[in-house]
Amino acid sequence: MPRNLFQVILAEFLATFTLVFIGVSAVAYLLRSQTSTDAGIVVAALAHGFAVIALAYAFGHVSGAHANPAVSFGMTLGGKLSPVTMLIYWAAQFIGGIAAAAVVLYLFGNDATLLAKQHAATALGNDFLKIVLVEGLLTFFFVSTIYQAAGMGRAGNLAGVLIGMTLAGCILAGGSLTGAALNPARYLAPSLVGGDLSNLVPFFVGTLGGGGLAGLLHGALFKGA
Repeated sequence: MPRNLFQVILAEFLATFTLVFIGVSAVAYLLRSQTSTDAGIVVAALAHGFAVIALAYAFGHVSGAHANPAVSFGMTLGGKLSPVTMLIYWAAQFIGGIAAAAVVLYLFGNDATLLAKQHAATALGNDFLKIVLVEGLLTFFFVSTIYQAAGMGRAGNLAGVLIGMTLAGCILAGGSLTGAALNPARYLAPSLVGGDLSNLVPFFVGTLGGGGLAGLLHGALFKGA
């Protein structure tokens, strides 16, 4: 394996591990302390947003710090990543996310089994189309920012800040509806260790669909803008 490929794989593994560990730990603590839903959404938004800002500057120069299969999918459809490279990213991201959730399970014990309920028992119930719509729209917003700010280099050194702020804003907007995963690895990891994958399909369809649509749109229509 070429050294640079190993670095990319390690960067995506560590970036996704960090994002999921910080995000899931924050939610696990809120569940344990029985914090109000409104305060919990704000804490979750800040935890994920700050984590993404830090990861953008820590690993962005190595792999782009996607830490999200939907981002990699969007970048692939937008012509920024090859399909083979995307699959390598996905493997590192899903493994990193599951590893992080397993550590949180070990640290928080039974509290971690409640993590799945933040998505499986959404305010929208099991309404497939509404979950797809919310997750799809929010992921579209998020990946659009990433594509323009980082992929197209529009934001310069501020790209990481703008991306993190967009994620935080999306979680504030959709956290009360679906938990605002915006990330297949972020959804799968806590749901897997929590033992509830009941809404796996709509979350994957929504996040990958929104990310893919953003990549297609920006890659085809806004490339020369």
